[in-house]
Amino acid sequence: MTWRAPEITRTTEPYVADERTMLEGWLDYHRDTLLTKCAGLTAEQLRTPSVKPSGLTLLGLVRHMADVERSWFRVRAAGQDLGGIYWSEDNPDGEFDDVADADAEADFATFAAEVEAARKAVAGVSLEHTFPRRRRDGGTDDISVRWVYVHMIEEYARHNGHADLIRERIDGVTGE
Repeated sequence: MTWRAPEITRTTEPYVADERTMLEGWLDYHRDTLLTKCAGLTAEQLRTPSVKPSGLTLLGLVRHMADVERSWFRVRAAGQDLGGIYWSEDNPDGEFDDVADADAEADFATFAAEVEAARKAVAGVSLEHTFPRRRRDGGTDDISVRWVYVHMIEEYARHNGHADLIRERIDGVTGE
């Protein structure tokens, strides 16, 4: 039997809530949106690139967001000593570039595990908690956990737009 990306019941973002609940709710909504764009597709379809010259794929986006979840929440905000899942110093775009033979089912499980680990990593951490972030120019900035939530919502929203266009190219499905 051919594996297909699972169907998703997307969570509804909260309309009235405290700040943490609102940020977590919107982030979960966007996490679910990415998975919704993939729902029902085969591994081969998930590896189908958008349009030349781009090699962007839905599976690449899922892999990328697993790495981003790990990087921002676990490594940076919670200070866990972890490397990348798909990328490395020698292969900085591995999550996008190495999908031709990737195991989509395993990558979806990795994404789900990273989302859960990210939730746990910052569950007891204040939104005001700050940590240093190294800039490309060698300097540093202090970043708050609040900023990480807002950035992650923005990151998902941007990539969900990409996912919508890729999905439409694959089988004509569009959605909100």
